[in-house]
Amino acid sequence: MAQTQLDTAFKMPKDRFNLFQGSNVRGEEVVKLLKYKKREVSQASGVGLNSIRYDVKMPQELEERLIEWATTINLVADFFKDVDKTILWFYTPNPLLGEQTPRDMIRIGRSKKLIKFIRNALSENKPR
Repeated sequence: MAQTQLDTAFKMPKDRFNLFQGSNVRGEEVVKLLKYKKREVSQASGVGLNSIRYDVKMPQELEERLIEWATTINLVADFFKDVDKTILWFYTPNPLLGEQTPRDMIRIGRSKKLIKFIRNALSENKPR
């Protein structure tokens, strides 16, 4: 599994959405959960449209982004402890994100900003 910025800051959260199979990301499941079309995956990952695939020949850059997205989803799910609330959070405009949905933040290539936002929120909500 490729190391992401998330790995260094947090322990790997429980895989509440079954987005990983062993150490491999289940890319199609991540994309299905976020309801992305192939073009949106290309835009969000920076991988060419014709290179989007979810098998063993998946481009490394795409795999890294999918791991990042899946881990982000599971971090939020770990906070809420509820799958439905997690999905709702990703689809609800957030005033702290400029009224964008977290799903759209990822789609337009702003996942790093979203991750920073989540990390800050999680660290502020840790029990003392």
